[in-house]
Order: sequence, then C-alpha cells, then structure tokens
Amino acid sequence: MNPTSRSTKQLITGIRYTIIYFLLILLALFMMGPFLWLLSVSLMPGRNVFSSPPAILPTFIDFDNYVQVWQFMSFPRYISNTVIITALGVVFNILLSSLTAYPLAVFHFKGRNIVFSLLIATMIIPSSTAMIVHYLTIQTFHLGNSFLGVVLPAAVSVFNIFLMRQTFLGVPSDIRDSGKMDGASELRIFWQLVLPLVKPGIAVIGLLEVMAFWNNFLWPIVVLEDPGKYPLAAALTYLNGQFSYNFGWIAAGTMISVTPIIIVFLFTQRYYMEGIAGAIKG
Repeated sequence: MNPTSRSTKQLITGIRYTIIYFLLILLALFMMGPFLWLLSVSLMPGRNVFSSPPAILPTFIDFDNYVQVWQFMSFPRYISNTVIITALGVVFNILLSSLTAYPLAVFHFKGRNIVFSLLIATMIIPSSTAMIVHYLTIQTFHLGNSFLGVVLPAAVSVFNIFLMRQTFLGVPSDIRDSGKMDGASELRIFWQLVLPLVKPGIAVIGLLEVMAFWNNFLWPIVVLEDPGKYPLAAALTYLNGQFSYNFGWIAAGTMISVTPIIIVFLFTQRYYMEGIAGAIKG
C-alpha cells in the first residue's frame, strides 16, 4: 500500500470517527437536557421556569431552594426510610435470585427447561396488573404499613433470576467438581466457591435494585398508612400544593433524591458493565 492511499484511508477513518463522536455528544446532551434544566431550576430561585428558551445552564447559583426545602421536609427521616427499604430489597433480591438461578443453571433434572421457560413467560405480564393481588396478600399477612410490605412484592424478579442463571452458566464446572472431591456440601460449594465468582452479576442486581427501590413511588403510598414511613420519592409529593406549585422546591427536592443514585452508579458502573458482559457470554 502506497503512502498516498494509506493517508487517504486514515483521513476517511478520522472523519468517520469525528462524525460518530459528534452525533454521540449531541445524543448525550439531548438525554441530559431535562436533568440539566432541573438542576438549573433548583439553583435559580425566583426564575420563571416556563421561560423560552429554557435555561439549560444556570445563569446564577443560589442554594436558597435547597435550604428551604430541607427545612420544610424531614429529609433525614425520609432518607433513613429509603435506606432501610432499599437495603432490604437488595438483600432479598440477591439471595432469592441466586438461590433460584443456581439449580436452574447447574442441576440437571426433569422439567428444568420447562420451569425456566414458564418463569421467562411471566415477564410479559405487566407488573401493574399484580398490584391488587399484592395488596390483598400483604393485608392477609398483616404486613400493611410496614417496610416488609413494601419490599416483599418485589423481593425477587424474573429478570434477576435470568441474569444470575446466565452468569452461573459461565462458571467452569471444574469449580463445582473440585468442591465435591473435597467433600463439600452443595450449599458450601454454592456459598464459598461459586458465589464469589459471580460478583459482577451480583453487582448488576444490586445496582438495578438500588435504583428501583430508591425511586419507588406508587407502591409505598398504597401500602403505608403512616406518611412518616414514606420513602423519599413518595415523600416528595408533599411539595405539590393543592392550588400552586413551587417548582424550585420540587426541583431541589428531586435533585437531593437522585444524587445518591448518581453517586452509586458512578462507583459501580465498571461492575455493571462486567456483569452484563458476563451474562451475555453465559
């Protein structure tokens, strides 16, 4: 290949990558637009939020909305409620999905594929259709107005079972065989040998469930009779007045609510990508 054709090919490749990255940057800005607008509204008290064009970037910074909304709402209590609900939900999902997916991945028994197919088939059922059944079940077990009543209907999901099954399929069978040769029980093999090898899959479930339970809004309002037990997302409804809305307070409260999720994702995104890649390979 002569130098002229090589330089032409490099030029074409550079132009192609420039166009791709330019389009990706535009897409990222488009997706971040609502978040940046919300941040601007929270930092500019007294600014008309319906101004055109909308203020994507703040022209001045004032934390008065944050101070006022923090004084108006008992944020420490609602944040502690959210942390408890989220922690319970994450622990239940990791344990139950792992214990369900492990035999579906490594044990060979009659009807294994049928059971797995039936589980996957339930994913087409909208979750909202089960809300009445969940409510009646929670009331039957006298778990209404409790954190367990909020967590149990979402204590395990079919998607998490599917994800963990695919992750377990990627674990070499030699690991399990070596444990059997040493006389380890199946539970010990699962807990001490196999589970540490699927940490990326566990991290994916943890991240997804943290976001789901932290942003849970409707179900806690249905189950919890005491507003003092509301998680943060449900408690933000107090910022909606009957006849008027303080959009600055709503924006500030929303930013306080989503900030922990953003921090968690930034610190766990590497494990998230590894877990998704491992599940796809499995």
